[in-house]
Amino acid sequence: MSRTATGPSPVAGAVLTTRFAPSPTGLLHLGHAASALGAWHRARAAGGRFLLRIEDIDAGRCRAEWIAAIQDDLAWLGLDWDGVPRQQSRCLAEYEAVLRELAARDLLYPCFCTRAAIAREWAEAGSAPHRAPDGALRYPGTCRDLDPALVRERIAAGADHALRLRTDRALSTLRAPLTRFEEGQGRLRCHPKAFGDPVLARRDVPASYHLCVTHDDALQGVTLVTRGVDLEPATDLHRLLQAVMGWPEPGYAHHPLLLDDAGRRLAKRDQAQTLRAMRDAGMSAQAVRRAAGFP
Repeated sequence: MSRTATGPSPVAGAVLTTRFAPSPTGLLHLGHAASALGAWHRARAAGGRFLLRIEDIDAGRCRAEWIAAIQDDLAWLGLDWDGVPRQQSRCLAEYEAVLRELAARDLLYPCFCTRAAIAREWAEAGSAPHRAPDGALRYPGTCRDLDPALVRERIAAGADHALRLRTDRALSTLRAPLTRFEEGQGRLRCHPKAFGDPVLARRDVPASYHLCVTHDDALQGVTLVTRGVDLEPATDLHRLLQAVMGWPEPGYAHHPLLLDDAGRRLAKRDQAQTLRAMRDAGMSAQAVRRAAGFP
């Protein structure tokens, strides 16, 4: 990421709208509380809007009972939100429409490669796997220029495939260098080519996080995206999708992550202590807010 000339924030003069967008794959922990409280305080202090979005597009990992638990924990912390929470699993037709538009503009292509095949291709090339800024294996473009007749034949035969963005072609549609506005840093140059051609849909997840989050931020009028610094690398890709689709540009504020005693970021997969466990242990909502760094 390189710095550009300082430019105005895209949220200047707009009603400040933030959001908290958890995935219901488990109970909330203290890191989630810090993120939600930060977004809520920013919106309420500015007389703006705070939205709750449930990012449950991954049907294999998300559970309805965790959606209810998320809302209960947030309310216990003293947070309220504006409007009815958006639930992504109920909006698949909207994401499919975006994918159809990208395909009609020849900005998508089917990819038949598995993760194992991609890793094997890098190994056979005799070099260490190249990785995108988010840590994922960077796709070497194996299926990008397959013969269209072969593609149709494989799809007709039921071959499993993902849909990837043609990043170079998407960038060629833009008239100016791509930038983003980061609070405290101003305008920064974006480099989405570092992601290669990312997956925007696959069989088990009909639309990727990257597509859904940018679509929903635009649809819901989010003007300031507040999220953990671990998601900052994805912002370059999100700005590309926003620009290609003509969606409004929000500003971004990436906050530091809360760490456990071992210096690891709090995460569900590491069994970080949940807000529910803190409640059951007798901690008050005020004590949890203080532990998350808020009064």
